Order: sequence, then structure tokens, then C-alpha cells
Amino acid sequence: MAKVQNILDVSDYIIFRTKSEGEGFLSFLKLQKLLYYTQAWYLAFNNDKLFDSNFQAWIHGPVNRLLFDTYKQYKFMYSDMLISDIQGDGYKELSDDIKLHIDNVLDAYAGFSSSELERMTHEEDPWIDARKGFSDYERCEVIISDDIMKNYYAARIKK
Repeated sequence: MAKVQNILDVSDYIIFRTKSEGEGFLSFLKLQKLLYYTQAWYLAFNNDKLFDSNFQAWIHGPVNRLLFDTYKQYKFMYSDMLISDIQGDGYKELSDDIKLHIDNVLDAYAGFSSSELERMTHEEDPWIDARKGFSDYERCEVIISDDIMKNYYAARIKK
């Protein structure tokens, strides 16, 4: 079993990679969705979590509370994430395998806008399942099940 990573290190790597390679605007909302997909696909491929932190089924899609709380004083949903928002140097210590996994997720998803990523998550079982019983615009902090994420995305691999 691989060492479980710190979500902030993974987040910092995503910020670094997207900003240093000039991939454009990275909103806080988009960062949340990219982290969600990074975790979801890691679960699907490795049957294990990349980082030990969960996502909640918020109105605008999956949100990690720890990341939200880290930035909530100065970032809003559509605020641009900057190199200066990187929290530490831990992202530099991520293994090449972990970086490759994140890079693959970014290659697949970073080209989508935050609104497109939000819409995509709204059409997928993990978020839908966690929001059962909630209206479209009702606050929800139900944790999205790792097992449902793993099974949903693993099934997509086999197609």
C-alpha cells in the first residue's frame, strides 16, 4: 500500500503544474473538482485513497472541507488560484508515480472550465447518491462515499 498523501501537497502540485505551465485560469472551484477527480481515479486504479480527506456533496459539486477552510478567508468560488497560494514545499516531495497520476488527471480534465467540471460531477453517481433527499439548491454536507467513487470510476475503466 502506498503512503497516503497530504491533500494540501496534492492541491499545491495542481496549482504549481497549472500555473507554471501557463494553463490559464484555475478557479478555486476548478481546483476542488480536479482534486476530486484525482482522488476518484486513484481509488479506481489503486483501490486505495491518494489522500486521507473526503469530499462533501455541495450544491456546486464535490468540495473538500479542509481545502475550503484553508482558503475561505481570501478565496471565493471563482477566485483565481496563484503560485503564491501554494501552502508549502511538500508537493515537491511527491513521488514520480503520484505526480504522473495527477498529471494524467490534469491532462484529461484541466481543459474543462469550472462550470463544465461542476456539470460533469452533477451527472455522476457518487455526487448524485450523496445528495439523495436534498433539493438542487439545498445545503448538503453529506460525505461522498469512497466506495461509490471507487466502484463508479473503476466501472468506467472497463468500458
